[in-house]
Amino acid sequence: MGIEIERKFLVKSDVFKKQSYQKNYIKQGYLNSDKNRTVRIRILDDRAFLTIKGKSNVSGTSRFEWEKEIMLDDAKSLFLLCEDGSIEKTRYLIKQGQHIFEVDDFHGDNDGLMIAEIELFSENELFEKPDWLGKEVTGELKYYNSSISKNPFKNWK
Repeated sequence: MGIEIERKFLVKSDVFKKQSYQKNYIKQGYLNSDKNRTVRIRILDDRAFLTIKGKSNVSGTSRFEWEKEIMLDDAKSLFLLCEDGSIEKTRYLIKQGQHIFEVDDFHGDNDGLMIAEIELFSENELFEKPDWLGKEVTGELKYYNSSISKNPFKNWK
């Protein structure tokens, strides 16, 4: 169990795809998307995870996170219990300086939305910002995956 410290940014171009050293397909659903906690099922290629996240702090950068790998068949079964609105995306990993950016290129009802996340060791840690990084959206609830599952990007326009 630990504290996740991350910052989120919109992405202004797909140049990151050429800089990526790994990409994975992700499908995830929410068993609970309450504002104080989320319980998520995620299938990442051929592996599956159960994740519990707590409420973010005031700045939106830190929150409790617990994750456990589970059997793929169990995850597929648990998807039947998830709230309406699953998320599908391709995640790209890009090394930038001493850090790794995870860029999610969303599909389906969220097609056209791209969000970059960087995990940090402290809230004030400095990091190199690539040119394709756009506006910071850390702490903006509408960009949380649990929110996107309920109110997809296609409805924002």
